[in-house]
Amino acid sequence: MDRQAALDVVERVVETVESERMPVPVREIWVYGDVALGLDPIERLDVYLTKDILFRTDDADRDAEFQASHGVRGVGKTVRADWAERFPEYIRANDSGHVAPEKCLAAHLLPDDLPVHLEVCNASFEDNVTQRLKGAMAREAYEQILDPRGACLWIDGTRSETAVEKLRAGDLVFPTLPDALEMLGMDGDEAETAAAAVRAYRDEQEGPTVRGDVV
Repeated sequence: MDRQAALDVVERVVETVESERMPVPVREIWVYGDVALGLDPIERLDVYLTKDILFRTDDADRDAEFQASHGVRGVGKTVRADWAERFPEYIRANDSGHVAPEKCLAAHLLPDDLPVHLEVCNASFEDNVTQRLKGAMAREAYEQILDPRGACLWIDGTRSETAVEKLRAGDLVFPTLPDALEMLGMDGDEAETAAAAVRAYRDEQEGPTVRGDVV
């Protein structure tokens, strides 16, 4: 992916979150990995969103209506009913037929023909980096590590005045992934092993992907 084209996608994500109703409230927008490191071209564009979890809203009684009209459960409970009514083309469900907020966000915000990964969680990027690392170390499931080398573009309604400009210029400087993992508490050998696992997992990914996480 051309670096500048990837950053055009990122800017459209921020503008859309700012200007349009989202299926759930969005609190943070980050990019991490290749695009934050200044690579050009990049293999994948990695975007991280922090969202609120909706358990029940005033529109929970709309669930039955959307089950009948769209064959999905959970509208008005886990995603906003007014969003689903306005953007029915972006409604997405998981395999059990329950509406999936992370898939709805991906459909609304991202092109479906580019190598973009969307990571969605209720926790902030920095908190989730730590939690995912602890879990990966405990289970030796290093492919689940979230690359900590990221840049915050938007948080709680405020857009960074410099982040995209610095990303376009390639001005951000980050350590290698093993060094970054060591800074977070891994020893050197484990950090090298973990970084290799992360790279191997990323190499297997193709096209658009999305992952929802709850911390």
